[in-house]
Amino acid sequence: MGSLDLDTSVQYVRGVGPARAAEFASLGVHAVEDLIEYFPFRHECAPKSQPIGTLTLGQTATVVGTLRTVRLRGPIRRRVVTACVEDGTGRCRATWFHATYLIDRLQTGRVVRLTGTVDVYRDEACFANPVFAQVDDSDDPLANDADRFEPVYPASAKLPSKQIAKIIRTALFEVGDRIAETLPDTLRRRRNLPPRRVSILRYHHPTRPQDVSAARRRLAYEELLVMQIAVQLRRHETAATARAAPIRVSELADRRIRARLPFQLTPGQERAVSDIVRDMAGVRPMNRLLQADVGAGKTAVAVYAALAVIANRRQVVVLAPTEILAEQHYRKIERYLAGSRVRVALLLGGLTRRQREDVYRRAAAGEIDLLIGTHAMLEERVRLASLGLAIIDEQHRFGVAQRARLRGKGDCPHYLVLTATPIPRTLAMTFFGDLDVSTIQDSPPGRGPVRTRLVRAHEMEAAWTFVRQRIGRGEQAFVVYPLVEESDALPLKAAGAQVERLRRGSLAGCRLELLHGKMKSSEKDAVMQRFRDGRIDVLVATTVVEVGIDVPNATVMVIEHADRYGLSQLHQLRGRIGRGVRESYCFLRSDSDNEKAAARLDILCRTRDGFRIAEEDLRLRGPGEVVGTRQHGVPTFKVANLVEDVDLLQAARDDAAAIIRRDARLSAPEHRNLRGVLVKRFADTMPLIDVG
Repeated sequence: MGSLDLDTSVQYVRGVGPARAAEFASLGVHAVEDLIEYFPFRHECAPKSQPIGTLTLGQTATVVGTLRTVRLRGPIRRRVVTACVEDGTGRCRATWFHATYLIDRLQTGRVVRLTGTVDVYRDEACFANPVFAQVDDSDDPLANDADRFEPVYPASAKLPSKQIAKIIRTALFEVGDRIAETLPDTLRRRRNLPPRRVSILRYHHPTRPQDVSAARRRLAYEELLVMQIAVQLRRHETAATARAAPIRVSELADRRIRARLPFQLTPGQERAVSDIVRDMAGVRPMNRLLQADVGAGKTAVAVYAALAVIANRRQVVVLAPTEILAEQHYRKIERYLAGSRVRVALLLGGLTRRQREDVYRRAAAGEIDLLIGTHAMLEERVRLASLGLAIIDEQHRFGVAQRARLRGKGDCPHYLVLTATPIPRTLAMTFFGDLDVSTIQDSPPGRGPVRTRLVRAHEMEAAWTFVRQRIGRGEQAFVVYPLVEESDALPLKAAGAQVERLRRGSLAGCRLELLHGKMKSSEKDAVMQRFRDGRIDVLVATTVVEVGIDVPNATVMVIEHADRYGLSQLHQLRGRIGRGVRESYCFLRSDSDNEKAAARLDILCRTRDGFRIAEEDLRLRGPGEVVGTRQHGVPTFKVANLVEDVDLLQAARDDAAAIIRRDARLSAPEHRNLRGVLVKRFADTMPLIDVG
């Protein structure tokens, strides 16, 4: 085998071979460079050894001694391995559960090193499942004895962490001197960051706790910087080349638009409108994210933007993720525009062929000012005469390519993204970094408070009694289940089965109907219309009601198996009530004994601040679950943490902006390696970064 290089297949690292290379491939490791950048997710401290006679109860300790006895005990299915270790100052016992394979590795008379938490059994120090290693034969078994920090890697059944560590150590020995620096020296020194080669070596094999933190900080900063350069470079290119039609809003147009809105805008809405009007007045296409907590009135701001564009004789499209949400936008906007000359149309997959053809023709001829629809608008047949503004609601529900197709419907339109999922600042900077952000945190006046309660099994009958009382007052309720149909694989209640049980039991006498995502669009629409009209008392549903259902008379929600949802999703579901003036109640049903689950749900009981909830959800679950970031084409981070590294992200964003201002092509010698990393990591996604 020849010498290794960074682009050599991992198969040729000593100790790998074809079979292990296939296992590494399942972990995303293909080349030697991937291997040395396969970082541990934590480090276990194995302290310097001490005499057995000095051990203290409860401490984490390491001992080095001789194996005197090794035994296999207990019944066949519950066998344990026990060993006695001596070092001249005393003896201790070690016990391993579910590890009978160790019986062949623990040989009496050999010197071993054990690390674990000290306990006491029959007045003798003992370790349960200690970390075990044989000491190589030598004259001095305590030679080079020191605190050790062992890396722990994401592993697989056939590739345990210790095996990965050994293989990475082998690779680093051969290619460590070929690890190139990526950061300009001036930038690295200014941010007080160690060299890249040193950071990689120390992250895999630290000798002190400080090594881990310094190396992690350096590697996390690099990841964030490269990502921010990718986002800002794309934004820079768009600003330099793209030209949109300027949209001017005169005082007369402003008065006429506001007269169409049924209420006075809140201060938060006013700030958002001001941001949008300023953006659209220029030739650089607006790229703005409008985020608002549940019920904060983002639709009214979007209507203002749409009417401003229409007043400039340009067309607007609104893309919604579901037909229910698209139809709700259509009805609400039609109410706002009643009696106006604005031509509004709805394009859904469920329309007849003749209806769709009519919409295609009118849109292409400029006879539709505002087109609202779902994925049907992304079809090749849809053409617009003069698209001035594309509005996407809940954009994380659409793939990157889908959003790019929408922008392609016009000649560089302005772009407004709406989301009712409050996004933590770090996520907004990361995954929406090419978008300017407007945030509405206040709510329209006249909304009633929402009380949230965690309910256990023995309290449910009282909760159902409360639901019946509210229905008796003429109000309505949601009951939400995680499944449509019951499953043998999941011990969860399902909406399909429970609707009949509720009819016969806890909610007997109430008018119940079922709503779920597997129903035909026409069926869903009919159920929702009956619910809006008050002909249904209780809507039993899945999470299909999470977004866009606006029924002010609905004042109660029961969410079954609440511990199975993320906090942000629960907050979105809860947002379906409290949309009228009356006090509303949300009951979170959970029978889980998990203390962490109860603590999570308690956050919802204590606050309605969606941004605080989103931050907590990010901390608990990670970015991929909070906003569906996998759809953004941005790779996950190996080291950086969007909860812990807020300061690094801000620094990386500032530094990326400065680099792009000075050297937008990254052609300067000090940026050459940085450009190489950028191309490697974002080659497939950079063309799409500017669409979110």
